Amino acid sequence: METVNLQKLQDLLNSFANKDVYIHLETTNGAYASHFDEKVFNAGTFIRNVLIRYELGKVTPDVPHRVGLKLSNGGWVYAQGITHFELDDQNRLLMGGHGYDGKLAIALEISETPFAY
Repeated sequence: METVNLQKLQDLLNSFANKDVYIHLETTNGAYASHFDEKVFNAGTFIRNVLIRYELGKVTPDVPHRVGLKLSNGGWVYAQGITHFELDDQNRLLMGGHGYDGKLAIALEISETPFAY
């Protein structure tokens, strides 16, 4: 993955707009965070292979970046904290946000085909 380049990422987001796409969105502070420190509140989100259509994708210039997807039905999906991205060999847009410790904290992925389990 490469560090976010605003124009490259924006162009990739635009290339998936107005199409039926599958998304994967995941956040975590570490599945076992509370095992190492019982005072840590463990929270996370996981959705996979949700079929959406967005009419506008936008990446903010602030670092870390927010990526928002304005859905055709008026709703929104967004991920805050994106630091890296890549278009993989299966034409999937993979975006991730790494914390100060280098660990993955958030992932947002977009694909025209379902993600494997």
